[in-house]
Amino acid sequence: MQDNYNKFQAAGAELIAISSDNVAATEQTVEKEGLKYVVLADNDREVIEAYNVVDPANKRIARPASYVIKKDGTVAWKSLDPKVGRVPTAKILEELGKL
Repeated sequence: MQDNYNKFQAAGAELIAISSDNVAATEQTVEKEGLKYVVLADNDREVIEAYNVVDPANKRIARPASYVIKKDGTVAWKSLDPKVGRVPTAKILEELGKL
């Protein structure tokens, strides 16, 4: 995602990642990886559970998922398919283009 962050910005979107790690571990990852986008810590898994992305094999982490959320907070598109894993940037940009 980092490599394509500018494409999301050019599409008028913001990229936000959510980690099940605590704040300190999340900040360490952001710094180590040089991430430019927002990464939120969800150690209590409130958001991960609300968006139904708890990994069935390991309840402590989130499974790969992608959401396109409109400015009004409604979900315009999502990918939760465990076979897909990480969704290609081109697919997310395609969905953004439909807004």
